[in-house]
Formats: sequence, structure tokens, C-alpha cells
Amino acid sequence: MALLEVQHLQKVYTTRFGGNQVEALRSVSFSVESGEYVAIMGESGSGKTTLLNILAALDRPTAGEVYLNGKALSDIRERDLAAFRRSHLGFVFQDFNLLDTFSLRDNIFLPLVLAGKDYEAMEAKLRPLAKQLGISDILEKYPYEVSGGQKQRCAAARALITDPQIVLADEPTGALDSRASDNLLELFGEINRDGQTILMVTHSVKAASHAGRVLFLRDGQVYHQLYRGGETQEAQFRRISDTLTVLSQGGESHA
Repeated sequence: MALLEVQHLQKVYTTRFGGNQVEALRSVSFSVESGEYVAIMGESGSGKTTLLNILAALDRPTAGEVYLNGKALSDIRERDLAAFRRSHLGFVFQDFNLLDTFSLRDNIFLPLVLAGKDYEAMEAKLRPLAKQLGISDILEKYPYEVSGGQKQRCAAARALITDPQIVLADEPTGALDSRASDNLLELFGEINRDGQTILMVTHSVKAASHAGRVLFLRDGQVYHQLYRGGETQEAQFRRISDTLTVLSQGGESHA
């Protein structure tokens, strides 16, 4: 059984004025196996953000279902959703979402504090993680005292410290310079090789080329997918670029 099962998702929004309906997702179906690294790409308006919000249990679909490890997200009561997200999902955002009044250590600890974990247990989990992510020496600093790359590594630590079943990353390199982006993508690759499942929404061909599989959305539907297989990152970069060119021209995929 796949770790994540997405079955015939539909999402329809009613516009504020005029009552027009907009179909953001149309019968989207795919699955993600445990340990996979999947990137989702598509032009603005293709449904990427809507899909991510539904996978994160931040929004409900109009129709269809999402299963995480066999559990239907629609079966989770509204009052239990926050605890479910803390226990099962890790999040990495483009703008880091760190609290400036908290040290980096306390930012990383936040989901564990909310889950009622004791300090010694949190410290024991943080030490090896901080070493792996190269942030051990900045944990007492505040977000405004460190670089964007360091902020994103701390955000990754916050996502990973709960041992999530899946990490959902929303444009994780979007606010980083090229060097910090490369470092973060190397880190994601290392984490994935350790067995962490990652699903990343990105506009970056470079970021997507690090993933094992790329799903392309167009007009609210899964249009195409590319498996990296034994391809080099450079070859996968070219294949993704070619597919995006076809997408932008509205033609049929030949990748």
C-alpha cells in the first residue's frame, strides 16, 4: 500500500462576486510510495497550491479523497486536524515561517512543545538532527541574526524533528540565493536517502531535477510525470525543461 493515495480529487471554488465557479482541481489521482522524493510542477493557476493545501489537511476537497498510510483525511474531525498535522506531517515553507521572538532552538522545538513533549526528550532528538543539518552552532541565535539558508535549515529541522511520515515542501528554495539553494537541495537528497518521504511543490527546474519523480499539473489535472530513474541530474533537468516548454505551448507531452 502506498504511503499517500490521492484519488479523484476535485476542488471547486465559488468566486466572491457573481457566484461564478472555478474548478481548481479536476479528478487528480496519484500515489506516493514510502521513501519517494516527488516534485510537483506547473504554471501559476495550475492547481499546485490548492493540491498542497488539501494534502496538508488545510483545506477540504469538493470531491475525492486523500489517504495517508491508509487513513482517510476526511475522517479526521476538525478539532483533531492540528494534532494530526503535527504528528504525521512536516512542513517547509518558502518564507521559513520562523518566529522572530523565539530562538532557532525554540522554533525547532515548537511542534514538540505543542505535542506536550518534555525538554530532555526534545534535546535528545535535536542534537543529531542539528549536527546533520549543520546548525548546532547557531541554535541560540534568533531568525533575524542568521542567513536565509540557515533559516531554511532550521525550518527543515522543525519539519523533521517530529519524525513525520511525509515532508511537504512549498517552494523551499524560492527565497534563497543559488548557493543556499544548492545546499538545501543536497540536504533534501541526503534526508531522502535516509528514508524520508518528501513531496515538494516548486517552480524551479533545478530543484525538481533532484527529485526521483516529477508530476506536472495543467488546468487542475495531472498532465504528465517523469521518473528520473538512472538519469543524471543534468539529463533530468533537460527533460523537465522540455516538458515545461510543451506545457506552456499547450501541446501534448512527448517527454
